[in-house]
Amino acid sequence: MFRKVVRQSKFRHVFGQPVKNDQCYEDIRVSRVTWDSTFCAVNPKFLAVIVEASGGGAFLVLPLSKTGRIDKAYPTVCGHTGPVLDIDWCPHNDEVIASGSEDCTVMVWQIPENGLVSPLTEPVVVLEGHTKRVGIVSWHPTARNVLLSAGCDNMVLIWNVGTAEELYRLDSLHPDLIYNVSWNRNGSLFCTACKDKSVRVIDPRRGTLVAEREKAHEGARPMRAIFLADGKVFTTGFSRMSERQLALWDPENFGEPMALQELDSSNGALLPFYDPDTNVVYVCGKGDSSIRYFEITDEPPYIHFLNTFTSKEPQRGMGSMPKRGLEVSKCEIARFYKLHERKCEPIVMTVPRKSDLFQDDLYPDTAGPEAALEAEEWVSGRDASPILISLREAYVPSKQRDLKVSRRNVLSDSRPAAAPGAPRPGPSMPAASTNIAGLSGSLAGAGEAGKLEEVMQELQALRALVQEQGERIGRLEEQLSRMENGDA
Repeated sequence: MFRKVVRQSKFRHVFGQPVKNDQCYEDIRVSRVTWDSTFCAVNPKFLAVIVEASGGGAFLVLPLSKTGRIDKAYPTVCGHTGPVLDIDWCPHNDEVIASGSEDCTVMVWQIPENGLVSPLTEPVVVLEGHTKRVGIVSWHPTARNVLLSAGCDNMVLIWNVGTAEELYRLDSLHPDLIYNVSWNRNGSLFCTACKDKSVRVIDPRRGTLVAEREKAHEGARPMRAIFLADGKVFTTGFSRMSERQLALWDPENFGEPMALQELDSSNGALLPFYDPDTNVVYVCGKGDSSIRYFEITDEPPYIHFLNTFTSKEPQRGMGSMPKRGLEVSKCEIARFYKLHERKCEPIVMTVPRKSDLFQDDLYPDTAGPEAALEAEEWVSGRDASPILISLREAYVPSKQRDLKVSRRNVLSDSRPAAAPGAPRPGPSMPAASTNIAGLSGSLAGAGEAGKLEEVMQELQALRALVQEQGERIGRLEEQLSRMENGDA
């Protein structure tokens, strides 16, 4: 008799669980615009959702703690004159968000530290360069203030938000509508999926096509392509018979897919969410009521189905929490924010573990909130991987970090004068006020140098104590794991 060997994987038993009703965000009028965007963006501080708005475009920004029913009069970010199509939080500042709209503009907003108390109509900067609606905005993963936008004019523009200038205009690489854009791990390349059924890998600084695969999926419905951490490209799309497919590609050899799987014959576009730390891809179909998840490995068949989270209600959109916003003590490896017609429901993905100790195999060091490069360094040709942080102590954003990033971020008012052809900077009142706040803060700090010295000495003593305790905890964990292994 042959015994079936089950593939070993620590993620085989990952399970999804919706939170209780009182932890949901109720009475949100999610946008009905016909665009295959996620309609939702989330970071460790705020949840942003594109909502219905009369006479323009708006999105809601809620502190994560503001669960329950949301008042109809709750203030929104409402500076666009047409519906908002896409939003993206800045990875290097949890209070800065970019939005793209049918009004052909990209706007970048500074959200007050404790959330909105009145409608926000003045962006920090307006980026004008597209001639048709802007359906995609995506921040550079490692360079501060670098933002990509793609529009229905088939153009990709890359901006330095800090100076409101257009860095690169890629207007001849896509003959048709761009469905999505994904940066690679260090932001040296990005890949796109296009309506002409091609997947392209592009070097933005040279403006060149590095690799292209025509007819990656033969169906006419929308595709998606995302970069994985090792440089492979994962795509979702449709076959000629309109069956939904997943594929894995090596851009060095785009001829044949490394793996191709057919899922089902539903007609909603498949939105992939990738976790580079665990190499798990979560696939959510627009209009589906399930999330499927797969582990990507180096051995054939490369794409390994793990499980499906199923619920009753179909999803209108989906947001994914960055790793540093998860609860590591509960072995949470992903958290999604599922949009219904009138509410947003968090769904927690957990690996069941008996031990309450920190699980370092589930939480390798992950991308932190510090930028690895300045925009000017990236433009000059430098690349850098994300600066990693440990989640062992559970990520806690410090107030000092936020202030520092805010002062160095989009909000500096030292903009060079725009060239005649360059897009004009948007309203800069918030920029000026932030600079004044930063300046007064530094003057106050100068008068308290003595106190600062005292604090620094205390900090060093604390650091030594924490290090000592960390080593002790490490030794205890090691002993415990040896005992557990002995029992097993």
